[in-house]
Amino acid sequence: MVNIVTHRDALARKMVTLPHGSGGASSRELTELVFKAGFKDRLLFDEEDGGRFASRQEGMAVSTDSYIIEPIFFEGGDIGKLSICGSANDCTVSGAAPKYFTLGFIIEEGFLIQDLKTIVDSIYTELKKLDAYILSADTKVVPRFSKLDKQRSQIFINSTCMGEIIRPNLSAKNLEVGNKIILTSDIGRHGATIFVAQNDLQIDSTLKSDCFSLWLLLEDLLKSDLQIHALRDATRGGIASALNEWATSSKVSIELNEASIKIESEVLGICEILGLEPFVLANEGACLISVSAKDATKTLELLNSSPYGKKAHMVGEVVPSKSRDAVILQNSFGSKRYLEYPQGEILPRIC
Repeated sequence: MVNIVTHRDALARKMVTLPHGSGGASSRELTELVFKAGFKDRLLFDEEDGGRFASRQEGMAVSTDSYIIEPIFFEGGDIGKLSICGSANDCTVSGAAPKYFTLGFIIEEGFLIQDLKTIVDSIYTELKKLDAYILSADTKVVPRFSKLDKQRSQIFINSTCMGEIIRPNLSAKNLEVGNKIILTSDIGRHGATIFVAQNDLQIDSTLKSDCFSLWLLLEDLLKSDLQIHALRDATRGGIASALNEWATSSKVSIELNEASIKIESEVLGICEILGLEPFVLANEGACLISVSAKDATKTLELLNSSPYGKKAHMVGEVVPSKSRDAVILQNSFGSKRYLEYPQGEILPRIC
């Protein structure tokens, strides 16, 4: 009997088990040794059911998202980093400084404790960069959904970010004819990276996800007096989806210079395999900016002065709509075509 108990205890230290979600001693062990030990000074609640906070700002922005990415570890990040960057970026492009998070973990039994610690460490690292805190968190341990895949248990994370608004009135409805469109980086790296990982492609690649907290780049811009009309992080559906949403919401058209859009050669290679355009691939650290023409150059200079904004570049402008509100792509030969909304399933589980 002693040997069985000893083995069971050792297993519990290596893997998440159903008792870890029972609310008893095993739950407390997981909370103390993994979550509280990993989140350290980023926790604003201790032995309480919720966290409290006071805001000095008049307004708050809130964004929530659930992360089910597969694989959970990928070049350039993991599900933990993504859960913070993704929700923080949604607050940032709403004109808010990311300050507080709530986190919900759904973990399948059998998930490796060491992998969980790695994910917690990634979350902590991103919170420190943002100077943000966890207000509340929850963990649920569930039986494995799939009995077929015996190789790996899964983890899913919901994160909600609350931010203090420092630049009000940014909106997809605010674009005006003459506005310039700026893109803060190259595109398609996250979607291409996840495709390579999901399909275990045996290719020599240096591709890494662009997963990144945009606040680190956009803070100075949001605090400036430059006339920014709208911001959007180009995640699912890529810049094609984001720009079409802008055009429809503002009842304008957007004309892009295809040659000016930065795309890494490896991303283009993956697009050839997929039969997709890079404009529809997901990004997790690329932001579109609509800015008044008179402030476009200053905006670009401000972005380029940041170590995170060296790739920022002008890609187009807002023009009057003719037959319909649309995104128009002009190639180096001068011919034009519509860049449509992505259709159907593009890539599964990119976030």
